[in-house]
Amino acid sequence: MQALSSASRTVANDAVPGYTTPENLPRPGGRLTKEDLDPLVKDAGDGNPAATQSLLRMIGPVVVRYCRARMGGRDLSYLSADDVAQEVCMAVLKALPGYQDRGGSFLYLVHAIAANKVADAYRAVSRDRSEPVPELPERPIGDNEPETHALHLDLGARLNRLLATLPRVQQEILALRIAVGLSAAETAEALGISAGNVRVTQHRALARLRTMVNHDEF
Repeated sequence: MQALSSASRTVANDAVPGYTTPENLPRPGGRLTKEDLDPLVKDAGDGNPAATQSLLRMIGPVVVRYCRARMGGRDLSYLSADDVAQEVCMAVLKALPGYQDRGGSFLYLVHAIAANKVADAYRAVSRDRSEPVPELPERPIGDNEPETHALHLDLGARLNRLLATLPRVQQEILALRIAVGLSAAETAEALGISAGNVRVTQHRALARLRTMVNHDEF
């Protein structure tokens, strides 16, 4: 747990007091393919503190970027994207000792945990509508003009609604490829599909978004 506080908190709390959009966060250091992760995962699962630190440094930025991409700049009642990212890292650490390599990628487990935690956050908010849900700026506004600020907020909300119309797998691929910055191979391992499928699905998702934008569907 000490490893979590020293490594995961570093990447998860850089948004205090302001919100930092996913594209401004550090991208993963090093590749996140099976052959690169497996040695670290094994050593971390055996209780090696240095391996645990290294693993968290690799997946920490991925988790934070993913949670912020899926949740945007919204603070869901008492639960922010960074809170969810912290929960994901804790769950990953908890799963390490019992993790067994059955031929898949550890990144698949990380993604599954993150997706479930984000879904849990939305379900928790849907059960508690008594508190207002504040909207935070999607990016710093340099000129401080109210009109520009409102424009950015409106555009972010419209894009979120647009993305929400896509099939779930397309949303996940766009989040992992564009917001998180994973390669097609890494995204394929995270989702348990082929890299070719990732590329085709991403192309179709972007084409669909382009069509909706051109026809003012959002």
